[in-house]
This record gives sequence, structure tokens and C-alpha cells, in this order.
Amino acid sequence: MEWHAISVPPFCPQLVYRSPTPAMPLASEDLESITAQTLAHYDQRAEDFRDGTRDHDVSQNIASLLRHIQGQAPFTILDFGCGPGRDLKAFAQLGHIAIGLDGARKFVAMARSDSGCTVWQQDFLKLDLPAEHFDGVFANASLFHIPSQELPRVLRQLCATLKPGGILFCSNPRGDNAEGWSNGRYASYHDLAAWRSQMANAGYREIEHYYRPAGLPRERQPWLASVWRRTGA
Repeated sequence: MEWHAISVPPFCPQLVYRSPTPAMPLASEDLESITAQTLAHYDQRAEDFRDGTRDHDVSQNIASLLRHIQGQAPFTILDFGCGPGRDLKAFAQLGHIAIGLDGARKFVAMARSDSGCTVWQQDFLKLDLPAEHFDGVFANASLFHIPSQELPRVLRQLCATLKPGGILFCSNPRGDNAEGWSNGRYASYHDLAAWRSQMANAGYREIEHYYRPAGLPRERQPWLASVWRRTGA
């Protein structure tokens, strides 16, 4: 598989991109390599990652998920890509039934220890999720690691694990619809129009979107956050 550099937004680290093209799909061995290398990156840096993100304020994102869930709390929440468990612990402290999911072995151990919650170790590309189980899915800084050709399938799997009318929150670095390696991790960057198309095709209806960090000019807001409701029965 060949990779080439293209221009990137000023807020993104330099990436070596592979522009998506139906003529050159990623083979199964490419996907296995992407998963293995990305998870190894996080396992090798798990302690530093936990220390570096421990005090990040994502209360806006947590609130954006919870306020759109219908019904009576406590809610059953899947923290998809829970990392060391910071947000998983926050959901539990708010009284919700929170379950974490991550592929990195060290993150799973940290999240279990720090949050006291159930945490599933699963490959994002080989999910095994219960049907219509969750009121909400919180995918904070996780879906952008999924190669674009696999994203429709994963989004449908997350939709299927939501209860009818359930809510998915996601936040990803925005970009120009290309993908590749960034400092040892695989990343796929989408703009709002492309993300809307992906989500609509997977069975979601948009509720809201916003850019983060709040209060900064758009060119200094690298994160696109959005909230979606599962449509249909």
C-alpha cells in the first residue's frame, strides 16, 4: 500500500495521507496492521496519555449527550474508546450505568481500576455489541481512528446497539476527508458535510453540532462535536 503527503489543516499534525479511493481498498492485512500499530502506540504511552488528559474538561460533551436522551435516568451509557476511564468515571459519578470499551490492553486495565465500571476489550473493527441495549453512546475522540472504508459498518453497529431513539455523541478532529498515519496512530479526518452523510446513511438524525474548544476563532477549533439520534424502530 502506497501513501503520499497532501496539505493538511494548520491545526493538525503533519500526516502521511492515503486519500480514500474505491479502486484501492485497504486489504484485511492492512486493517490488521492499522489496528495493531495504533493499539501498540497507545499501550506504549498509556501512563503519559492518562496524565496528559486527566484534567481535560469535556463536561460540555458529556452534557450534550445526556440532555438529549429521552426517558428517566439513570441511563445506560457505552463509552466507546474509553481510554484510561476519565469520562467513564464521570458518567458513573453522575449515577448512570456506564460501560467502557477500548482496544488497548493497558487502557482497559486503567479504566476498570479507576472507574470501577465494566470495561470491554474489543477491536473497533471486530465489535460484538448487544442489540438495542444502550440509551447513549459516547464516542469522544475515538471514531477518527477507524479507516473510512470501515466507518459505515462500525456506525451501523453502534446504531444497532442503541435503543430506538437512543443518542450517539461523537467528537473528532475535523479535516479534509483524507486519512493516514499521524505520529504512530491511524487517523481519518472528515469535514461536516462528509460526516453528516456518513451518519445519515448509517441511520442517524442530527440534533446539533459545535466546534471545540469553545470561545476560540474557528481556525483554532480543531474538534467537530456532534449529537445524533437513532432513527427508525
